[in-house]
Amino acid sequence: MSSGALVVLSGGQDSTTCLYWAIDRFGRDNVEAVTFDYGQRHRIELECARQVAQGAGVRQTELPIDTFAALGGNSLTDAEIEVAEGASGELPNTFVPGRNLVFLTFAAAYAWQRGMADIVTGVAQTDYSGYPDCRRETIESLSSTLKLGMEREFVIHTPLMNLSKKETVLLAQKLGAIDAMSQTHTCYEGKRPPCGQCPACVLRAKGFAEAGISDPLVAV
Repeated sequence: MSSGALVVLSGGQDSTTCLYWAIDRFGRDNVEAVTFDYGQRHRIELECARQVAQGAGVRQTELPIDTFAALGGNSLTDAEIEVAEGASGELPNTFVPGRNLVFLTFAAAYAWQRGMADIVTGVAQTDYSGYPDCRRETIESLSSTLKLGMEREFVIHTPLMNLSKKETVLLAQKLGAIDAMSQTHTCYEGKRPPCGQCPACVLRAKGFAEAGISDPLVAV
């Protein structure tokens, strides 16, 4: 059963691509978006999410989750921690422990109240920093837990799971989402225009370059 699909929309490149994927698959009138304010230092992404949802013509709800900021200990919620890659075998300090698990649990609770069973998220296990909560095994396990805990046959869609950044850009092009990329935010430093040097900026630039497509966010 499903009266539509719920997209976890951060305001970034990947979740925006997923939003357009959901619109293509389920129909614009059957898609909603949910965005989480978790105390992220790159708060500009919240406004970007609003703009992306408005531009796509879908309803968007923003929910507050301030516990991650209270926990701190990572560079995405603590302004005093400089963004840095992890040492060999270690996760980068941009990893927010439990973030995707909590996001998807709240998304499922939101979907449950609205009779929805399809949830879409932009997690991927390729071309990324190795975040454990982006792996297929994690999502499959969480999906089973949510089904048991809420007695709802949730389906968590991960259309980007095995795609490289280049392939994600090409998918966005196919879905007509390239123009929307001008409204997105990726930079870990929270800068707009983006800093162009943090891991997220470098990875995004690499994907657009390999796809042979100009990124409208930085195009002059």
